[in-house]
Amino acid sequence: MAVITTTGLTRTFTTKSGPVEAVRGIDLTVERGEILGFLGPNGAGKTTTLRMLCTLLAPTGGSATVAGCDLARDPAGVRAGAGYVAQSGGVDPHVPVREELVTQARLYHLGKREAVLRAEELAVDLGLAGLLDRTCGTLSGGQRRRLDLAMGLLHRPEVLFLDEPTTGLDPGSRADLWDLVRRIRTDHGTTVFLTTHYLDEADALADRLVIVDKGVVVADGTPDTLKRTHTGSAGSSLQDTFLAITGRGATPQDSAPVAV
Repeated sequence: MAVITTTGLTRTFTTKSGPVEAVRGIDLTVERGEILGFLGPNGAGKTTTLRMLCTLLAPTGGSATVAGCDLARDPAGVRAGAGYVAQSGGVDPHVPVREELVTQARLYHLGKREAVLRAEELAVDLGLAGLLDRTCGTLSGGQRRRLDLAMGLLHRPEVLFLDEPTTGLDPGSRADLWDLVRRIRTDHGTTVFLTTHYLDEADALADRLVIVDKGVVVADGTPDTLKRTHTGSAGSSLQDTFLAITGRGATPQDSAPVAV
């Protein structure tokens, strides 16, 4: 059963030099429980698409549903059924972890007792139980990303949008976060919509990849299928496959970061 569908989704921005078609007609289906890697070169339209699906940006045209709710007619329903973890995070560095989690849960209309219980449950599940009384600003990068994930999961969303979730993390923290994403899908059946510039991350996590370029989908399939189709070998790297599909140079983040 599809959790996300889009048909002809478009977004045009008005600038002083004229209209800019950031997204020119995205047709997409994401199944329940799937981890989808949504990739593309800089300027391809992936961030604009993500922001539309999260109701942060209104489409210019086309239609979409998220968690069974129409993007245009029921944006509140979309927000109730989706969790969003932004690249930069959004916690208050001066507030204790417990308070931040409970406040977020209350914003999703959970009762006070339920909010406290849900915060404690997620803290245990995501390895934050010993950090609940620390202020958010004292957490390490990996701990903050686990907190960001918890914030996006408090209302038990059907779909979780992750925008470059491991940017800036060391290799060990990245591996830990990958394990958490897999567990979220396995334990709760959560659909994960992942954007990343780390192609090794997409290869390791995604069941299926959708690659966009110049505002449209240019490839869709499992990592192995795309490798065989575009390079002739399932043993090829995803970076070589990505370059074959888009014909563009790799970005600095296409390889895993090195700890220093």
